[in-house]
Amino acid sequence: MRQIPHSFAATVLGAAVLTALVALPLLSTDAFAAPKQAARKAPPRAESAQRWFEEGAQTARDGANLRPTPGKAKNVILFVGDGMGISTIAAARIREGQLKGGSGEENSLSFERLPYVSLSKTYSVDGQTPDSAPTMTAMVTGIKTNQGVLSVTQKAKYGDCASARGQGVVSMLELSEALGLATGIVSTARITHATPAATYSHTPNRDWESDAELSAEAKANGCKDIARQLIEFPYGDGLEVALGGGRSYFLPATVSDPEDAGAAGRRKDGRNLPTEWAARPGSSYVWNKAQFDAIDPRRTRHLLGLFERSHMEYEQDRGSDAGKEPSLADMTAKAIDVLENSSRKGYFLMVEGGRVDHAHHAGNASRALTDAIALSDAVRKALEKTSERDTLIIVTADHSHTFTVAGYPDRGNDILGKVVTNGQLALDKNGKPYTTLGYVNGPGYRGPNARPDLTAIDTAHPNYLQEATVPLGDETHAAEDVAIYARGPGAHAFQGVVEQNTIFHVMAQSQRNTSIFLCTLLGQCGNGRGRSAINAPLMEEDLRAGMAKQSASL
Repeated sequence: MRQIPHSFAATVLGAAVLTALVALPLLSTDAFAAPKQAARKAPPRAESAQRWFEEGAQTARDGANLRPTPGKAKNVILFVGDGMGISTIAAARIREGQLKGGSGEENSLSFERLPYVSLSKTYSVDGQTPDSAPTMTAMVTGIKTNQGVLSVTQKAKYGDCASARGQGVVSMLELSEALGLATGIVSTARITHATPAATYSHTPNRDWESDAELSAEAKANGCKDIARQLIEFPYGDGLEVALGGGRSYFLPATVSDPEDAGAAGRRKDGRNLPTEWAARPGSSYVWNKAQFDAIDPRRTRHLLGLFERSHMEYEQDRGSDAGKEPSLADMTAKAIDVLENSSRKGYFLMVEGGRVDHAHHAGNASRALTDAIALSDAVRKALEKTSERDTLIIVTADHSHTFTVAGYPDRGNDILGKVVTNGQLALDKNGKPYTTLGYVNGPGYRGPNARPDLTAIDTAHPNYLQEATVPLGDETHAAEDVAIYARGPGAHAFQGVVEQNTIFHVMAQSQRNTSIFLCTLLGQCGNGRGRSAINAPLMEEDLRAGMAKQSASL
């Protein structure tokens, strides 16, 4: 099976930096000198058998009394923690709780309090363990497809432009925009990267992010690069919000980057896409936090923010960025404000915590957990700014990672630290300590010699790379199910273990405008046995024809 090249360890952290990070834990340097073992944190407020029993009973009663939110949703927000598997959520929960001064285990991330929870199977048509392209395609179009392709059917072959002609499947964002809703994407990755790109583009190769990456065959057969597809979006009046990284994919090679001296864009066609975006009435383009903060949502119809040439900074490193990037929560709040002022019908917003995935690929658990917490902060902001009466919020992941939480650490033990059991440092069969967190594979492999002695190493240092069993340049995705958390109208549809493409259908049937349109066009009314005008799935030509028919009847 074709392997999707990522090279995250080399490109995301930088080859030289990665080499240093792998080597550092083997050295007794001041930066990684282990701190004195902290005393275990006390459990929160006088836990007792009575309290456990009573609180458990109350939770059970609350669950039994839960009733679905009535009606249809006006707004839909889909949060995707890229690579945020269940082990990542568990570790991030503990990490956040410990940062707050607690033992950690009793903590809950913002989205863990949502009332409806399900599991999602993440395999693709041709992959047992998927990449982000088919998984996000599943979530936003309602179908499963092949590795490496975005929002096209499985008939499209990877890297073959001609095979993708006529295979574009309509996404939830496209459907929403066509029906007059406001739409937006937010990501800490490049907005041309697989997860955000699946919402607005159709391509047989996720790596065709600018025209510089297009193959000769792609150019000959008329395939457009992903950045161009965002600017030339054909439905409605285009996206209202697009915030994230990826500036170089929108700028021509003749234009210097505004933030990084000596760097320039990568486009070969000479087009300055941010300038084209900003030329429309009511449209703004920003590339730093000061400009972002100055945006008035009441006066901005279309907002493009590109805060890095490639991916945005990890949350751990955001404070030292030259452009002072907004946080994921900042971008989410601004996006909601712009969208609420853009359409009375409602909006669809996708928010991605993209760098959880990148940190895991680099074997760096600290940054992965910090970015997962940042996603939780963004969800909390959305929960505060919306009502469960009219907004469906879904939080999930596209796939998991080979990330493990293991050993028998005492409660309250530093989740980034070495395993301590019964107050004593736990040792392996060779008498050496080991960490709670680790990876099945990746750049943290310490062989071929015996494991290093971690006694004098600060494994909680942000740059520490957890040990890996199998030596790989990049840690890989994992194939287990991921979680779905939901609140609002339609959220109760998430029950049991579902195929990942079910997420699209829950969103589409729960939003009042899209549900009516699909009912009419596909016969998906009530029990789903209505007369269908077309054969599923909803293709691009179907949407165009359906909109034309709807306009003619008005």
